[in-house]
Amino acid sequence: MSINLVLADDDTLIRESLKIILSSDKDINVTGCFEDGKSAVDFILNNEVDIALLDVRMPVLNGVEATKEISKRTKTKVIILTTFDEDNYIKDGIAYGAKGYLLKNTHPEKIIKTIHIVNDGNCVFQDEIVSKISNQFSNSSNTVSSIDKSKFTERELDVMKAIADGLSNKEISQLLFISEGTVKNYITSIFQKTGLEHRTQIAIYYIKGHL
Repeated sequence: MSINLVLADDDTLIRESLKIILSSDKDINVTGCFEDGKSAVDFILNNEVDIALLDVRMPVLNGVEATKEISKRTKTKVIILTTFDEDNYIKDGIAYGAKGYLLKNTHPEKIIKTIHIVNDGNCVFQDEIVSKISNQFSNSSNTVSSIDKSKFTERELDVMKAIADGLSNKEISQLLFISEGTVKNYITSIFQKTGLEHRTQIAIYYIKGHL
């Protein structure tokens, strides 16, 4: 089944390069390319689009504000592209409904894989993004260190802390001497108990004590 995708980036070279790369996948149909967030939003409101791949910094309407409009008014799933110096946008993008967050230097194959994963209803956030969220809140004067621990097992709290520290499932399994499958089971249990949808939210939940 074809994935209708819209791409928005104000850098012409990046935009056109991504279009060529993504179009190489037989299941991805790039239906529109735009240099600002507003043009992308306007197109999505009037067309059937499955995935929107948005740059953070764009004129007229940036990627985060575009994500807010798209998530609120359509069923299109948003994946945001960012760079290491755009920490302040990450939290808002997640709060506004972004289903994926990738660094711009991500390998093309990983971007294509992420598009498929998000289209299937899952969320994808690179470990580097989780680490940045953790550091952002850890350095904040508003950080709340305590959460309601009564609803979680000791091992679930260990997994939550490890996620907040930016560890991958493989690293968590090595740290806690359990299998990756067991780590996934603990994460599923945490999702069920909190109503959260992805590991970045778990990191925020653990560090702040709430969303």
